[in-house]
Amino acid sequence: MTAESFAPAKINLTLHVTGQRADGYHLLDSLVAFADVGDVVRVVPALDWSLSVTGPMAGGVPTDDSNLVLRAARLTGGGPCAISLVKHLPTASGIGGGSADAAACLRALNRLDGRAMPPDVTSLGADVPVCLRANPCRMSGIGERLSDVPPLPPFFALLVNPGGAVSTPAVFRALRRRDNPAMPAALPAWPDLPALARWLASQRNDLEPAACRLAPEIAQVLLFLRAAPGCLLARMSGSGATCFGLFASEAAAQSAAHPLAAQLPGAWIAPARLGAPTL
Repeated sequence: MTAESFAPAKINLTLHVTGQRADGYHLLDSLVAFADVGDVVRVVPALDWSLSVTGPMAGGVPTDDSNLVLRAARLTGGGPCAISLVKHLPTASGIGGGSADAAACLRALNRLDGRAMPPDVTSLGADVPVCLRANPCRMSGIGERLSDVPPLPPFFALLVNPGGAVSTPAVFRALRRRDNPAMPAALPAWPDLPALARWLASQRNDLEPAACRLAPEIAQVLLFLRAAPGCLLARMSGSGATCFGLFASEAAAQSAAHPLAAQLPGAWIAPARLGAPTL
């Protein structure tokens, strides 16, 4: 018996930092969508827990209990499995890679033998609840509060990571303000992509300026994306360094990918459909 689950990239279309708790956790308000590019997690019963990592982005990914995948699996309390992770997403890149992998592992184990999900996955990380849901939604609190949003129109993105990890704690430390306004209490309906792009342009990723100061290559990626024909909006996702440009069609996103690959040698570049991918 083998079961598997897809671990889609998480894209923060907005990310407002609205406060900080006494325990140090930051309060967020974010509109999140998921891409049809990501990692794959497979599980098969075994005598003991193990994790193997392959794929183009496997380099440097730990296979011991420091990996969220194994930590998530052990939380289920079920029988041990051999877990294989096929890694396509860059690590520490603002698109929820480790959290998405942990969530995919929990889904795969549930499919394998019906074992229940852990009651509180926030202990694994603030992004794990939204990655477990993997549908467009509003994420608030420290990431544990998820609410439905109006339907998103069909749209595509070009995901670009210039290479090299960006430290999330360092980005938060570099914030100049932590009490920024949240998104509107009621989100509008978005009849089409131009309407969504206009609304997104009135919102923010509050971590983007800090990340650009720490890693100027992020600002360079954003400049290239904003200059790409057909790009309706370019923004950083999460704490970086991955950025996204929004496009009306897959062909437009793919057309923008080719010159960007020449301008940014060594960058990870992936056209993607955004929304609710098949898990």
